Amino acid sequence: MEYIYTALLLHSAGKEINEQNVKNVIQGAGIKADDAKIKALVSALEGVNIEEVIKQAAMPVAVAAPASAPAQAVETKKVEEEDKSKGAEEAASGLASLFG
Repeated sequence: MEYIYTALLLHSAGKEINEQNVKNVIQGAGIKADDAKIKALVSALEGVNIEEVIKQAAMPVAVAAPASAPAQAVETKKVEEEDKSKGAEEAASGLASLFG
């Protein structure tokens, strides 16, 4: 995960994402750099528009989260109200059976 974070950090700083820069950041954080992971990261990001990927990934999350929260809260309230009314009915029937 730290390799992905390194690439994002370099991108936000406006630095080129190359093997040497990634290795410097990783080592600067006190982590032993794995050359194979660095090479894989740099080659995987070659030709990728990171800004575009971030925009595409962020859009659905930001739109979907607020829409689902209120619906879930309403459903929870309905279930709680039903549970309370059932509990009261069961308690009343239980007391009625005691007095026959």
